[in-house]
Amino acid sequence: MPQVSSLALNNGVRIPQLGFGVFQIPDSETEAAVDAALEAGYRSIDTANLYANEAAVGRAVRTSGIPREELFITTKLGNDDHGYASALRAFDESMEKLGLEYLDLYLIHWPQPKRDHYIDTWRAFEKLLEEERVQAIGVSNFQVAHLKRLLDSSAVVPSINQIELHPNLVQHELREFHAAHNILTEAWSPLAKGGLLTDPTITALAEKHDRTPAQVVLRWHIQLGNVVIPKSVTPSRIAENIDVFDFTLSEDDIASITGLNSDTRTGPHPDRQG
Repeated sequence: MPQVSSLALNNGVRIPQLGFGVFQIPDSETEAAVDAALEAGYRSIDTANLYANEAAVGRAVRTSGIPREELFITTKLGNDDHGYASALRAFDESMEKLGLEYLDLYLIHWPQPKRDHYIDTWRAFEKLLEEERVQAIGVSNFQVAHLKRLLDSSAVVPSINQIELHPNLVQHELREFHAAHNILTEAWSPLAKGGLLTDPTITALAEKHDRTPAQVVLRWHIQLGNVVIPKSVTPSRIAENIDVFDFTLSEDDIASITGLNSDTRTGPHPDRQG
């Protein structure tokens, strides 16, 4: 079973550097997919209220036989639940679906800048952290301006910012801001929804290292210091994606992959969400 590296969040809690994402996996397929991921060695599972599969994730976790303290479970606040009281209520609802006594990481899924409630929402997150109902709190899809405002308004620095990040969208500015403020970078859509897997640079490196294109891209993330959460429902691919800790890309390899950046998104821009 692969030995997955871990990284320390800014409060000392450790997160596996590679986890399993369940975005767009139907609820009816989620439990089997999470079962396959846990069997393959994943110990971090990332879900969200918006994915409508928290209950299936919870069932897989509870019936896995793996001690709870060996698992790292993340979920995210829904976009309609911003605000202090709404966020606290939504957390309770997510925990009831998951069937867990505590959560490892809770994220504000989108900043929703037009609604402008993420500061009050963060206050609710701080309360959950203080009450030890969650081990760490963070954000997702926040831009530098959103992070600056949050830092100016709060005593608790987000432990992580989960953002779209892949070789076509390397997010230099955000990653530099994260590094300067001790915020970990977590990548969603790490393979650009599969769009990178036929890129000539990636396929050439895959041949060079006798690996698959997906493994090369995921290894690039690992060596950049990102947390990464690939998704699949195919057991063979689930196992393939975690098998990236026994080879190393050279500095030139990393540079050539990073050079693919075109600032191209596969998902919406956070400033235009909400």
